[in-house]
Amino acid sequence: MLRAVLVRPSVPDPSPSRLRAAVAVLFALDGFVFGSWAARVPDVSAATGAGHTALGVALLCLSLGALACMQLTGALCARFGTGLTAAVAGIAASACAVLPGFATGVPSLCAGLLVFGAATGAVNVAANSVGVQVEARAGRPLLSGLHAAFSAGGLLGALLGGLASALVGVLPHLLAVAVLGLAVMAWAGPVLAGADAGTRGAAQVAPGAGADAGPRPTAVLVVLGAVAGATAYGEGALSDWGALHLREQLHAAPALAAAGYAAFSSAMAVGRLAGGRLVGALGERRLLVGGALVAAAGALTAVLTPSLPVALGGFVLVGLGLANVFPLAIARAGALGGPSGVALATTVGYTGLLGGPPVIGFLAEHAGLPTALGTVALMAVLAAVLVLGIEGSALRRPSLPRAGWAQPVLFGRRPVAVVLRPVGDALQPAATKVRRGTGRYVRDLRVLEVS
Repeated sequence: MLRAVLVRPSVPDPSPSRLRAAVAVLFALDGFVFGSWAARVPDVSAATGAGHTALGVALLCLSLGALACMQLTGALCARFGTGLTAAVAGIAASACAVLPGFATGVPSLCAGLLVFGAATGAVNVAANSVGVQVEARAGRPLLSGLHAAFSAGGLLGALLGGLASALVGVLPHLLAVAVLGLAVMAWAGPVLAGADAGTRGAAQVAPGAGADAGPRPTAVLVVLGAVAGATAYGEGALSDWGALHLREQLHAAPALAAAGYAAFSSAMAVGRLAGGRLVGALGERRLLVGGALVAAAGALTAVLTPSLPVALGGFVLVGLGLANVFPLAIARAGALGGPSGVALATTVGYTGLLGGPPVIGFLAEHAGLPTALGTVALMAVLAAVLVLGIEGSALRRPSLPRAGWAQPVLFGRRPVAVVLRPVGDALQPAATKVRRGTGRYVRDLRVLEVS
């Protein structure tokens, strides 16, 4: 009934390019809202009188709100369509962005962040679900590029937030963010909502080809979610505590402190834009493991150096290293488990993104902020270990149909199919498992075929 009311039969199925643009805008808006909030965390902390522990508790409320809505959002995607759910979630996230600005104390900050977190959790699951569908319809790896839009939005939000911190208070700034977000969703929302008809039509053309045709490969989905979460821990830590670290430990001015998250986001955006080509050149395993280790080195550099430029360089290394880990893990989960697989892996993954900052706050209170941020390196190494725990010479590689493995991905030039490394001499679905002691065999990964 809800779908019939909100998605009228007269709404045309958007063209693939228009749909990709709308999904990219949704990712960018999500990043912009989150980056705007991240830039004002020190100001909100000062305005509410929250110390490290109290701020950590408030950020825990953000995490709890998001995690509470993630599985619900997955169910809503299955019931009403991912496009409609993503449109509603984008509107909610934009409207709720202003809530932390109304906080006058820790209790009101916790309440505002609980609701804001619920909205951001919903938009994260819905956006990734739509992104996986767009990738499947295009027949080529696109999710890293869509996450680049998130990083670019985060960069813009952090830069404008740093400038706004020197000019206006928190409430006027976040109010402007909310108004801008609602204006953007006025265009993107109808495009996203109209996409569900095309998705249903594609599913009818190829019945049984979706990943939801059988039981979910829960073991591997959880491992993939843990890979995403271990690296998302670093993203959450730098977004909420990076500016504070630069202010307190390196005595950076507010605008320069905000530039730390901006440097991280810009490096992540660049890495994600090159994600498809890197997968083609290196394969997923090398890209995931190597990126995690680069991020670990960058995190240690950022917290151990007394130099502000060197610390900013460390933030850049973390962004480059973590750039493709989360989107590749979620894309793999979507290929294995469909929208429900995206919801499960995203829920596990965002436990790191949203649960990391409260842990950092607790550790900062007892061991100091540099030591607390040093755990970002430990979690990045853990992600590399988890990737190595999934058996197979490669997790996933793009390949031109019937052309072997040597040709790189060239976006906009030739279609590519997202497949596993072939078994034997033939391109066929390969059983995916995690190593003994971690899980058991799960059902085959279906190939995302080029139409």
